[in-house]
Amino acid sequence: AGLELRWRILRAPWGRPRGSERDALDADAVHRIVVEDGRVLASGRLHRLDGDSGQIRYMAVDASQRGRGLGRLLLESLEQAARGAGMTRIVLHAREGSLPFYEKAGYRVVAPSHTLFGEIRHWQMEKPLNRSC
Repeated sequence: AGLELRWRILRAPWGRPRGSERDALDADAVHRIVVEDGRVLASGRLHRLDGDSGQIRYMAVDASQRGRGLGRLLLESLEQAARGAGMTRIVLHAREGSLPFYEKAGYRVVAPSHTLFGEIRHWQMEKPLNRSC
């Protein structure tokens, strides 16, 4: 269910085919979705990078539902899953337009990252996880 939203928000607007929203890490990753009245409104994924670091990817919120705090709820759930798995640091590559969202959640830019589809600038961000939260 979350894959459909992931494709619709993160791939379809740039003409990417179905299937481009998946990768080899999906099978072993932690997935979270926000559902209301049977409809997936937000989705995201966490996978382990190394012993104590995780990466959050594919954060997507239905355009009609933005501003309701669903992204924050999803991010907090993924961070909680990371803590539960013993991770002490989260890395992500945020689209330029999403930097304020992640900065408000305690992430900081550490380096320029890639440009997706030749036009979507990304920035590498990190956040240390406090185990007591």
